[in-house]
Amino acid sequence: MDDTSGILDEALERLHSTGPERAGWLSNHAPMAVEALVRHGQSATVHGWLDSYGGKLEDRPRRVSPITETTWRQALGDPRHLTDWADYFAHQLAERPWREVLAAWWPRLLPGIIASATHGVIRVGHAVRTLLDSEQTARAAHTPHAASGTTTGSAPVPTVPHASPAPSGPRLTELAEALGYWAARHQPLPGAVDVGGVAPPAAALAALPRLADQSGGIRDRLARVPTVPGWQQAAGALHVPGDPDLAYEQLSRLVRAATHRYATHGHGDPVLLVHAATAPNAVLRTLPALPRALWAPSLRAVWPPVAVLMMIYGPAAPLPAPRLCDGRPAEGHLAGDRATGRRPTPMVRQAAGMTPDEVFALAAAHGDEHVIKFADTAVDVAAAAPDGDARALVAALHAQSMIDAPRWPATLRGG
Repeated sequence: MDDTSGILDEALERLHSTGPERAGWLSNHAPMAVEALVRHGQSATVHGWLDSYGGKLEDRPRRVSPITETTWRQALGDPRHLTDWADYFAHQLAERPWREVLAAWWPRLLPGIIASATHGVIRVGHAVRTLLDSEQTARAAHTPHAASGTTTGSAPVPTVPHASPAPSGPRLTELAEALGYWAARHQPLPGAVDVGGVAPPAAALAALPRLADQSGGIRDRLARVPTVPGWQQAAGALHVPGDPDLAYEQLSRLVRAATHRYATHGHGDPVLLVHAATAPNAVLRTLPALPRALWAPSLRAVWPPVAVLMMIYGPAAPLPAPRLCDGRPAEGHLAGDRATGRRPTPMVRQAAGMTPDEVFALAAAHGDEHVIKFADTAVDVAAAAPDGDARALVAALHAQSMIDAPRWPATLRGG
């Protein structure tokens, strides 16, 4: 659903004077969050949300030296070049169609998906979604009765590249910023993983081992991944079909399984484990813009980081799975919230009777960027399921109950 109000472009323009990180290395989530807010009918909240969140942001880092076709390999993964990389991609996108640039760089960046807790690929996924929406809107204006493909439930019908006027402006700049962030923070996993197993997503997630020493931040934990017995075998267990359509469907199942798993395992780290679902969903929403030959490799690349995030932040014991009785989650599911020290929220009991739009509206009112982005993914999952997927909506509401809301005045949250 494209935004014709101009609010998304205004918000992105506001944000492109700020850097991709703050407080040392924390990601700037605003471009991703505002895209999700606009997409799900919450445009009226965007500028108020930015007024509050913007106080956390910092200026763009200084330039060090330009990235060139001969120096990019040395600069890959070097955060000193955060702004240089954004400049490089801005030049690339000014000279070549955006799909062509994306297709060239996607396989180069895939091995470093874990970079910045997967925020590079997530930001790219949001940027690509806006560009695809822009193309679809432009095509519809030229051919009002043409049928459009779908990106939910089954593999999408790829659109014809450049069949409409080339996108420009803030949305194209956002793709440059997103690709630049991913390139500057590019980080491979600490060990090679051969993904070639036979397990479906839910079974592969259930079989993951757990990092025993979960002290420290993500970089500390990643360094200890090689100490987890059997981690490479577990991170290679997923079945990756060679057929592009089947790979797309398997990636859809992975997003759904990871979203469901948050409801029972998210308390291991309510913020970081959000990304085990939002990262593969970012890849999923990018596939329609990529050559089909890259679809299976994309699934093969995103699964190990998802597995590793689950290993290094997974809880010692899961909560009871949400049991839906007479269209509502059973009371027994709420007992798990007490184990985390959080007060159970009545909203969880109502999930099966709520629409996806209502669930996302609650996420927007909550205001936390991770709650917003996870609800965005949960709504995608629900939209792709014939039954609407109440478990995914339960997971989204569970995130709201575990993650503290920002301490912002209600007027700055749009009501």
